Amino acid sequence: MEHITQNSIEYEQDVLMRVERNQRMVQRLSEKLNSYIYEPKCPRRFEKFYELNKHIQSYRAHEKQVMSKIRERKINFDSKNNEIEEHLNRFKKLESEFASYIFDLNKPL
Repeated sequence: MEHITQNSIEYEQDVLMRVERNQRMVQRLSEKLNSYIYEPKCPRRFEKFYELNKHIQSYRAHEKQVMSKIRERKINFDSKNNEIEEHLNRFKKLESEFASYIFDLNKPL
């Protein structure tokens, strides 16, 4: 029984560390996005820029909800939690969108 409890505690700590690390990464991505280096130069890129900013805001709102549920112990870590997995997948998607945006900026107009 002790082994099962320790595994669940390790899993919970791992998830919390991943969520916090992703939070810091999103903060850095947002800072980069708002720097002059990544400024869009054509209408299509401006649209992608605004869409990416909107997705960052959506991610942060979802993150606040997840962290609130974690603090209030409304999330059960004993089983795989779909909400946490969804949140981690949102980060992967956001990171991919940002990479796509940067790649698109490096292409000539």
